[in-house]
Amino acid sequence: MKARLILIAGPYRGGTGGDPARIADNLRRLEGAALAVYERGHLPVVGEWVSLPLARAAGSAQIGDDISERFLYPAARRLIERCDAVLRIPGESKGADGDVDLARTLGIPVYLDIDDLPEVV
Repeated sequence: MKARLILIAGPYRGGTGGDPARIADNLRRLEGAALAVYERGHLPVVGEWVSLPLARAAGSAQIGDDISERFLYPAARRLIERCDAVLRIPGESKGADGDVDLARTLGIPVYLDIDDLPEVV
């Protein structure tokens, strides 16, 4: 098997009540999953790696403002269309659930456990 581009879907703002420290914890969890995907031989991507810099460049002052909302979910959806699979990590997230629904609609495999993701050998 060759390396696949894998979107990591999970909570970013979900379950945080807007608390910046909890949002940062969620991003660390997404990035921890990305590391595990990389270590299995694949190329991981987290939607926020794309959307947050774009939102800042467009003038977003904070997460959740009108400008950032133009990028957070739409960027992930564009990424999914280019990805070979999605890894959904645990935690409540309407955005991640939407990512999974879109992936399945597009026929893109969705993994719910890192151990189910095939290793590149």
